[in-house]
Amino acid sequence: MAMRTLVCILLVLTVPVQAANPIAKVLEMISDLQTKIIGEGAEAQKVYEEFSEWCEDRSKELHFEIKTENAEIADLNAAIAKETANSAALNAKIEDLAASASSNEADLKAATGIRNKEHADFSSEDKELSTVIDMLTRAHGILQKEMQGGASMLQLQNAGSLTEVLSVMVKASVFSSADAARLTALVQTGDEADEAGAPAAAVYESHSGGLLDTLAGLKEKAEAQLDEARAKETAAKNNFEMLKQSLLDEIKFANKDMATAKKGLDESAENKAKAEGDLASTTKDLNSDTQTLADLHRDCMTKAQDFEAETNSRNDELAAIAKAKEIINEATSFSQVSFLQTSRSQLTTGQGLSQYEAVRFFRDLARKQNSPALTQLANRIYASMHGTGDVFGKIKGLISDMISKLEDEASADADKKAYCDKEISESNVKHEDKTAEISKLSAKIDQMTSKSAKLKEEVATLQKELAQVAASQTEMDEVRAEENSVYSEYKAENDKALKGIQLALKVLRDYYAKTDKAHSAAGGSSSGIIGLLEVCESDVARGLAESNAAEEDSKLVYDTETKDNELTTTTKTQDAKYKGKEAKDLDKAVAEATSDRSGVQDELDAVNKYLDELHGQCDEKVESYAERTERRKAEIAGLKEGLAILENEAALIQTTSHRRLRSVREHAS
Repeated sequence: MAMRTLVCILLVLTVPVQAANPIAKVLEMISDLQTKIIGEGAEAQKVYEEFSEWCEDRSKELHFEIKTENAEIADLNAAIAKETANSAALNAKIEDLAASASSNEADLKAATGIRNKEHADFSSEDKELSTVIDMLTRAHGILQKEMQGGASMLQLQNAGSLTEVLSVMVKASVFSSADAARLTALVQTGDEADEAGAPAAAVYESHSGGLLDTLAGLKEKAEAQLDEARAKETAAKNNFEMLKQSLLDEIKFANKDMATAKKGLDESAENKAKAEGDLASTTKDLNSDTQTLADLHRDCMTKAQDFEAETNSRNDELAAIAKAKEIINEATSFSQVSFLQTSRSQLTTGQGLSQYEAVRFFRDLARKQNSPALTQLANRIYASMHGTGDVFGKIKGLISDMISKLEDEASADADKKAYCDKEISESNVKHEDKTAEISKLSAKIDQMTSKSAKLKEEVATLQKELAQVAASQTEMDEVRAEENSVYSEYKAENDKALKGIQLALKVLRDYYAKTDKAHSAAGGSSSGIIGLLEVCESDVARGLAESNAAEEDSKLVYDTETKDNELTTTTKTQDAKYKGKEAKDLDKAVAEATSDRSGVQDELDAVNKYLDELHGQCDEKVESYAERTERRKAEIAGLKEGLAILENEAALIQTTSHRRLRSVREHAS
């Protein structure tokens, strides 16, 4: 720019005085250059303002994004820490449950082995005792029959011991040798258990009553052992079944809890992996935005420095051009004033001609441009022609004022257009931002509303299921109460019956044990009654055992189902509670977002109203800005051309005057 200014100044200083209108041409070039530089400055200012505004907006966006990403990173780190702790707790729980289940399985296996051995021992003992009781019963009956008058009666009466009696019965083929040997061994085993100093087993009274009592005592002892063994087996079986069911329940619940814990562990691992992925992505975005912000700051500072340097250079150039123009104007004005003061009387005819041409030129220009202002200028020039003083100076002043006025209007118009463009552009950006924000809020509201409705449906379903569980539990309670009532009544009746049977057996056994007539007079009737009572006692005891087992099974099933219902109720209640709370929070968020959307809508309405006002002020209704600019350029160019004509005429008159003065001086000399 400085070189361009220097060239213009040198051009002014090197133009010959005799050239046709050189000063006007140079002044026109300088004015054009000023206009061009000013226009470039205005355009550069506009571009820089737009760039500066973009820098500010972009910086705000990046700062907001960085703040949001930092908050997201903090939340994700917290979520990862939470899931890590949750996974550790679940792993510990799974290990404990697995150890508990393994221990219970080992206990069940050991208990099952013990129970199998107990049952095998009982089966062997039951078989042996049943065989002995049967053998004693048959021996008692055979001996009783033979004693009453059989073929071997004499031999039996002469036998001195039970062993001899059994030998006689074997020889008579009324008793097997195997049964006799087993019975003999049983008697000997019983003898070994007697106290020291007791009579020997082989010494028995030879009469029939003593032998029969011995057999009856052995049978009674065997039956007592069998009853004791069976009662012990029943108790052991019931205890094992209860232990087994308890262990199976514990294993079942442990496996169920372990499956739930494993599912929770998988979900925790999935949530952690998702959070870690989101953290990596968010961290990457944060680093990118941070770098972008640094690059933006550097670019904007560089642009500001470049703009400042260009502005300073442009101001220096305009100052140089203004100085050159001032020098030229001062030199031109001095020549014209000197000429007019020296030869006013000799320029009358030429000056009138130039004034006439000027008036005609400006009237033609006003008519051509259809400009009232130019018509008024032509009239003022014509009026100034009849005045006194420096007519050319007045006309040039009028023209210069007109040019300045047009330039001021053009500048004001340009400023207004720049203002309109800037405000409309900013308002359009705000309109788009607010519209996008409303769309985003609307989508968010729709999403939250849909999720809230879904959660409410799930809560209603959970409440319905809870009602069903409660109804089922109530029905179970009623059934269980009825079963327990029936069991209690049955147990009371059978306990009473069992005690009565046992008391009757005791009375009968005591009675028949005290008298020998029971065996001779009552004969088989007393044995049959006692046997029948014993069968009744066994049946009642077995019924009670089965009833107890059924009651225990029913109670265990009821307790298990009740525990499951309690767990289900707790789980579903908590689920319904949390989902209800989440739905409530979503409804609150929807209300807040709706309020926010209303506020943004109000802002959008204000922006639309302001845009309407701007369009009312700035939109071209008759003549566009471009048309006005072209018209003013044409008017200014015409005025400058007219000014140049006047300056050329003045130079021509000055040259002619110099020639006439020189001719007069030469003639005088």
